[in-house]
Amino acid sequence: MSKKIIIFILIFISLFLIDQYIKFLFVNGFGVDGSCISLVLAYNKGVAFSMFAFLEGNLKYIQIAMLLVGLIYLFSKKEIFDSYYIPASILIAGGVSNIYDRFIHEGVVDYVYWHCGFDFAIFNLADVLIDIAVVLMIYINYKNEKAKETSTQ
Repeated sequence: MSKKIIIFILIFISLFLIDQYIKFLFVNGFGVDGSCISLVLAYNKGVAFSMFAFLEGNLKYIQIAMLLVGLIYLFSKKEIFDSYYIPASILIAGGVSNIYDRFIHEGVVDYVYWHCGFDFAIFNLADVLIDIAVVLMIYINYKNEKAKETSTQ
């Protein structure tokens, strides 16, 4: 097994377990009410901003299919995997953790509620991990494109 696959798996397992542990705390009663940010339990039956909640139980199967297609693509293209294995492991950890919630809790366990000046969506660590992964992928792509430009000049 290559070093990159081992790192991919370790990042995935670590982040998945951390996210699930935090969610476990909230499901079992942890919460803090703050003036700007509250840590409160909420179950999201949809995706971002509760979109597609009307899909109910089918949403988790759609998400699994999308995740499997992404994994097949990632592992079938060695050059893609080699460039994006770290952000991909972060993204997949967040995605799998949220999908797991849908099976266990019938909705994604959210708990960070921003309400300072304006109400913002309630979210969780897995959501933040997915955002970080996307930013890292964009950065890596930008860096790779810049490297190609300088090597062709």
